[in-house]
Amino acid sequence: MTLKLYNSLTRQTEVFTPIHPGEARVYTCGPTVYNYQHIGNMRAFLFADTLGRVLKWNGYDLTHIINITDVGHLTSDADAGEDKMEKAAIAQGASIWDIAAHYTHAFKRDVRRLNITDPAEWTVATDYVPQMIEFAKRIEKDCYQIDGGLYFDVSKVPNYGSLARATTEDGESRIDPVSGKRNPQDFAIWRASPPGEQRQMEWDSPWGKGAPGWHLECSVMSHAKLGHPFDIHTGGIDHREIHHPNEIAQNQAYCGCADPGARIWMHNNFLIDRGGKMSKSTGQFLTLQVLVDAGFHPLAYRMLCLQAHYRSELEFSWDNLAAASTRLKRLVQTVEKLRERFDAEPRGTLETPEVEEAKAAVSDDLNTARALVLLESVAGGKGHAGDRYIAVRKIDRVLGLRLAMITRDELRVRPAHATLDEQAIETRLVERREARAAKDFARSDAIRDELAAAGVEVMDGDPLGWDWKVVLP
Repeated sequence: MTLKLYNSLTRQTEVFTPIHPGEARVYTCGPTVYNYQHIGNMRAFLFADTLGRVLKWNGYDLTHIINITDVGHLTSDADAGEDKMEKAAIAQGASIWDIAAHYTHAFKRDVRRLNITDPAEWTVATDYVPQMIEFAKRIEKDCYQIDGGLYFDVSKVPNYGSLARATTEDGESRIDPVSGKRNPQDFAIWRASPPGEQRQMEWDSPWGKGAPGWHLECSVMSHAKLGHPFDIHTGGIDHREIHHPNEIAQNQAYCGCADPGARIWMHNNFLIDRGGKMSKSTGQFLTLQVLVDAGFHPLAYRMLCLQAHYRSELEFSWDNLAAASTRLKRLVQTVEKLRERFDAEPRGTLETPEVEEAKAAVSDDLNTARALVLLESVAGGKGHAGDRYIAVRKIDRVLGLRLAMITRDELRVRPAHATLDEQAIETRLVERREARAAKDFARSDAIRDELAAAGVEVMDGDPLGWDWKVVLP
């Protein structure tokens, strides 16, 4: 199967040809752990997880690295403003190391809940500061020093910003001015601590006490773990305008060549929230826990993302999430019945055409929406249960919905505002069955209405029996 991927650097879909035969080396820009990750952030990691699963389905040995940024990321995403980690530590009255540990743990919990595969390694920025200093020494000839620290001169590398292709629009407009910079796009390699100020995270360097620049970190960690060059670099589309062009400039200075560091640069598009709660800067933003507290299983959000191509904008709404949740529940119910039949009449020796079609779909720049339709088709179709169940499992390895093990009951998530627990619900349902057996339909209806008022939907004739009635915000 030919694997084709869209390269943001060339703006073309290209056949994937690994640098090392049989291997795929991938680096993903990870989170800055100063706060909880919003669901827009998590779309980037779902996309990277899908890419990794597709690479493995195509037979490649995958080495996937995701970094944890615990120093160096400023509030402007460029090179001005406060350090996000230092600012969070001051605001929360905690050690910056404790802040990093807390939000790293929270991020990895969300990774597990979304069934995102762990990378080969989580690289932590502060573990690589000595290597960052050595990297900076090697590219110092392309830098200059000002009061704020050591800055990279982008005029020293050819075709700076070719990845963004918007250096005078989306690019420069997002860069705040810094006194002493030669060019608006120049960026910090090493940020000097202000005179008389001691940060919680700072190190000695040839350019004074301070901390590494955010852009430097990813170049150093990707080179350390994957070599130069490596195959694929991923991130959100917001990184395409400033962060990744700066990485490329550093990589070119380091090797003294035009090689951008990664052969293919891939970016997922934005998750759009018309309600305006996708940005952490507002103080109110949508996290995975907010969705769970509303009564949605985390995999409903994974389903929502799979329904759209990673390069298209995806609009989040509670109605859209509810529709994705319903689709997931119906699919799980179908697969549960299929699994029961498979246990009774296992075979699974034949390839169904849907499997090859699904592989072709995801191998065409990760078309998960098409693969999802094919999975539903084979799950609810005709033919031997064993063959169909095996086909479902094969396709789901790349979609990651855990269909071989999850049950409808697991998808029944108690909303945070619910006033009843499951035992109380079961007790009331027993009373209702007794009332129905006694033909006391008035009492039966009253219990049903009482449960409905408490957010419980009674489902007569359904093996599950009841589910939470999610009230959309």
